Amino acid sequence: MTQTYERDDTYYFDDGSCVLLVENVLFNVHRSVLSRDSSSFRTMFSLPPGERPVEGTSDDNPIVLAGDDAAEFRHFLWSLYALPSELSVITSPSADLDQLVAIARVSNKYAFKSIETWALDAIQEYVNRKPSPILPPTTPYTFSVSLVPTPSSCNPKIESIEQLTRLIRLAQLCNHERLLNTMVHLLRDLMIGSVQYAYLAMTLADELGLRTLRGVAYLEVMQKAAIVRSPRVDIFHKGPLIRSSSAPDTTDPASVLNNESSELDDKGHMSLTPQQQLRLLAGYYRLTETWEELRRTPPHFDHAVSCGATWHQHGCTQSWLEFWKEKTRGDTLLSLGLADVIGRLRQISKDYDRWGSATYMHHDCRQAARRSINDAIKRVEDALPDYFSDANLSD
Repeated sequence: MTQTYERDDTYYFDDGSCVLLVENVLFNVHRSVLSRDSSSFRTMFSLPPGERPVEGTSDDNPIVLAGDDAAEFRHFLWSLYALPSELSVITSPSADLDQLVAIARVSNKYAFKSIETWALDAIQEYVNRKPSPILPPTTPYTFSVSLVPTPSSCNPKIESIEQLTRLIRLAQLCNHERLLNTMVHLLRDLMIGSVQYAYLAMTLADELGLRTLRGVAYLEVMQKAAIVRSPRVDIFHKGPLIRSSSAPDTTDPASVLNNESSELDDKGHMSLTPQQQLRLLAGYYRLTETWEELRRTPPHFDHAVSCGATWHQHGCTQSWLEFWKEKTRGDTLLSLGLADVIGRLRQISKDYDRWGSATYMHHDCRQAARRSINDAIKRVEDALPDYFSDANLSD
C-alpha cells in the first residue's frame, strides 16, 4: 500500500521547486532559498544528476530529511521566509524559546551558519533577561546545619531542568562559547541551592565533556549528598545506592536526561552509574590525600629580600609553621568534611586575616604567605576535574 503524506499548510508553495519530506509532512520550497548561506543544500543541488530521477521534483519523489522533526523544520523555514518586521519578534519580550532552539539546531545541521549565529545570539539575549525567563520567579534556597536544602527550597521545576539541559546541549553542539559559558555559570550558581541541580550538572558534564563543570559538580554532589561519608550498600543491586544525609530527593533529574541507569529508587535514594560512583570515590580519595599533604607541609612562599638578608628569616619561617600547625588542627576546621580542601583552606585564610601582628614575621612575608594560601586554593579549584576522573587511583 502506498503511503500518503500531508502537505504543509504554510510551506508547500505552488511555485516551489524542491519537495522535502520531514516525518510525514511534505514541504515544497524554493531551491534558491535553500541554497543561501553556503548551506549543505547548496552543495547537494550542485551535484551532477545521475541516472535516477532527481529527488525533490515531486511529491512522489521528495528529498527525505531523516532525523528531523516537522515542527522544528517549520520553524527553520520561517526564519528563511520571514519578513524583517516578522523577524523582530525574536528580540521582543514575546520571543519563543522553542522556536529559537529549533532554528539554531536545524541551521547547524544543514550549515546555515549566519542563521545559526543569529538564532544563538537571540537565545543568549533571551536567557540574559531579568528576571530569568527560564527559571522560577524566585529561588529562596535556605539550608539547615547539615547543608541540605530545606523542603521549601528543594525540587527544582522539571521545566527549568529541561530548558537548562537542552540549552547547554545546544550551545555545545553549535560550539557557541558565549552561550555555553552563560549556561554553565547559571547552573553552577544553582548547584549551591540544590543537590538535584548539582546532579544535573554532573551528568551533563560527563555527557558533553565539560571540564569547567565536572569538578565543581562532582564536589557539590559529594558534599551535599554525603556520597562517601554515608553510603548505603545493597548487595542485591549493582552497587551502592547513594543516600542524602537528610530528607530524600523527590525529583529525578536523570529521567529528564533519559539516563535509565541513574535514577532514584523507590525509597528516594540517589542511584549513580558505576562510572559516577568511581569518580566520586576517586575524588574523595585524592582530595583527602591532598589535604594530608597540605596539613603536613604548609604552602611555600619566598621570603622578602629584607627578611632573607638578616637572621630574622628563621623566626619568620618558624612563626608561619606554628600558625599552620595550630590552624590545621582547629575545631572550626575539623568540623568541615575531610575532603573539603577548598573550604578548609578558605577557613585558614580567614584565620590568617584575623591573626594580627606576628612578632617574628616580616610584613612583606606576611603578604607573601597570604598569597600562598590563595594560590593553593586556586590550584585545587583548577585541578578539580582531574580529582574526579576515573583514571588509575595511583595517579
